[in-house]
Amino acid sequence: MTVIAIPEGSLFGPGNLPYGIFSTADTEPRVGVRVGDSVLDLSRLFDDIVFAEPSLNAFMAQGRARWDEVRAAIQDAITGDLDEDAVFSIDDVTLHLPIEVADYVDFYASENHASNLGRLFRPQNPDPLMPNWKHLPVGYHGRSSTVVTSGVDIVRPCGQRKGPNDEVPVFGPSVRLDIEAEMGFVVGVGSPMGSQIAPDDFADHCFGAVILNDWSARDIQAWEYVPLGPNLGKSFATSISPWVVPLAALEAARIDTPVQDPEPLPYLRGDEKWGLDIDLAVEWNGHLVSRPPYAQMYWSPAQMLAHTSVNGAATRTGDLFGSGTISGVEKDQRGAFIELTWGGAEPVRVGDETRTFLEDGDEIAISATAPGPDGTRIGFGEVRTRILPATGTGI
Repeated sequence: MTVIAIPEGSLFGPGNLPYGIFSTADTEPRVGVRVGDSVLDLSRLFDDIVFAEPSLNAFMAQGRARWDEVRAAIQDAITGDLDEDAVFSIDDVTLHLPIEVADYVDFYASENHASNLGRLFRPQNPDPLMPNWKHLPVGYHGRSSTVVTSGVDIVRPCGQRKGPNDEVPVFGPSVRLDIEAEMGFVVGVGSPMGSQIAPDDFADHCFGAVILNDWSARDIQAWEYVPLGPNLGKSFATSISPWVVPLAALEAARIDTPVQDPEPLPYLRGDEKWGLDIDLAVEWNGHLVSRPPYAQMYWSPAQMLAHTSVNGAATRTGDLFGSGTISGVEKDQRGAFIELTWGGAEPVRVGDETRTFLEDGDEIAISATAPGPDGTRIGFGEVRTRILPATGTGI
């Protein structure tokens, strides 16, 4: 028997307990929960085959009552003795994509980010926001097949681009490869086609949250996006952290959103607070370059999910929706390099170098923490990725 020792100040104490999929050198991927610097094998703790699955989907589909039951049982179990073969050091496991992604939708929920891009792309307009922006959470449907987890390298995408000095479009590797520091939210229980999810029903459907990096090829995107929006400039990769922090762990982080003026339409209103006080940190080749604050996001994740389903679209276990780039008021709070460098006109210092967009070999790490119970803080881990050279030929 063994007892899990939780280091003082750990971001993975009993108030957090994020879920993930892990394997060891001689075992298959299965469900675990992080406790301090250990991973607890839930297939050994519970007599339920869902915890022997290589994704969280089967467990998530069991619903909120089961999520609460399992969380309470884990919190009780880690206070006592556990079977030694159920506990692994975090250094001895391999982490995998935690969910089988059903659909992926990315939103555009930061007023600071949307305003900055409006000023960059439409400097002649007095209002940087498009007319619809404060009336609904703007989003686009992404590609679930290219969602990967931390540690999976990203190959620089190729595609059509047309620069200001190009007479005709050219094909080649993106030269304006960018990040988008976001939070992602995972649907645990879906809704049937023809139904709607109200904002105050969010906790019955959303299982938890991850850190999300929605990679963006800005030059490919700029040429293709009119009139239908992002496509190949976004679809090549989206990275998420391997730990899914359950929504129940975020109670102390719940806050009001900024004042929404004009008042949203009734289907976007709710009585519960679903703004979230989450602090992100972006490191570029090991150097901190930005601290995006999720607390300043205009639209809440509950409103995003409500908007996703308001037309009667079905939602499913494993659906993932991103918040869109998280940016604060200050320059060092911008969550995309197109903002941080103002379209490349204002390079930033990265160690001994100056940079605008990503170069081959660069490594990006995004981490996040939030208030936990009793004055503690909880962590989401990180999503860390390296950029590899392009391989496409265009043939």
